Amino acid sequence: MKLDQVINLHDLQTMARQRLPRMAFDFIEGGADDELGLRNNREAFERWRMLPRFMVDVGQRDVSVELFGRRYSTPVGISPMGLAGMFRPGADAMFAEAAARHNIPYIMSGASNESLETAARIAPDHAWFQLYRTLDEGINEHLVGRVRDSGISTLVLTVDVVTNSNRERNRRNGFLRPFKITPSIALQALLHPRWTLDYLRSGGHPMMQNWQPYAAAGAKADDVADMFGKLTPASNNTWHSLEKLRRWWPRKLLVKGVLHPDDARQAVALGADGLIVSNHGSRQLDRTVSPLEMLPEIHAAVPDTPLILDSGVRRGSDIVLARCLGARFALCGRPMMYSVAAAGSAGVGRAIGILNNEVDKVIAQLGCPRFEDLSMDYLRRA
Repeated sequence: MKLDQVINLHDLQTMARQRLPRMAFDFIEGGADDELGLRNNREAFERWRMLPRFMVDVGQRDVSVELFGRRYSTPVGISPMGLAGMFRPGADAMFAEAAARHNIPYIMSGASNESLETAARIAPDHAWFQLYRTLDEGINEHLVGRVRDSGISTLVLTVDVVTNSNRERNRRNGFLRPFKITPSIALQALLHPRWTLDYLRSGGHPMMQNWQPYAAAGAKADDVADMFGKLTPASNNTWHSLEKLRRWWPRKLLVKGVLHPDDARQAVALGADGLIVSNHGSRQLDRTVSPLEMLPEIHAAVPDTPLILDSGVRRGSDIVLARCLGARFALCGRPMMYSVAAAGSAGVGRAIGILNNEVDKVIAQLGCPRFEDLSMDYLRRA
């Protein structure tokens, strides 16, 4: 399949599957344990039906969204996703470039391969940064200082990774630290020559550039990855950690991974400017609730706080549902990784355009010409 033949996000997934070795594709696609959460994230959207209104002038439509003082062209951003450089060399920079070109936010992962300074240079008005707090408080403070000095406007503290999860696909495929070349992995590489050639030309395992300054002089990419694995996840994250971060960080601060209404209230009380309602794409706790099903309760708990939905978004109609249920905005993860793996920056642009077009068509069919005017009036339980 070629990029000009792509008509939905599922097609980009197919393209990525064709290009990537199985171990790499499974890393993106997989969840934790039995992967029940992956299905539940999607089924949550299927529990709702849309109730259109007719005889409304929808000749002029507006899918733009105001968020934290900036108006974005479409109500979707790029979720933080680690190790993107494994799937396409320079992928983090491609995300940043596409975000700036299409006027949407891109959250650079705390486990990215490119540096946060690179993202800030490419997309000074559109790059945000995800913080994984480490066990070393000195590194935490220094990293926050780098984000501040780069000019990045928004810091995103992820709180839902308290221990490494059981991702069985990775274990079966050997996609683990320390990484070893097995006969099976070698065969996968031979069967996917385009990806293998890109991987080798770029120097092999990509460096985690944000963490390189904290490693020993001359540390190789594997050494830096091992150091990151020892420092994270920080299982001692508490509300005190958020209080301290609020003192360090002078700009917009979001908390990602909130699912309980009481946690939402506490995060806002301690200074969070917004919340990302997420279950980490069901890559952590398999049997967790879906973010969409908790969205109405969280919106009721903190009605004046901007909410962003993450996990399970595959269609523009999903973004419309999230808005009706109280989200200001939505993030898209796996499909964006598929898109960059399949076709680089052009693939990401295609994914953004598809979602924008779908949102536009859905609000027209609902009889609501402004995305920001959507409400529960347009929904009914299935």
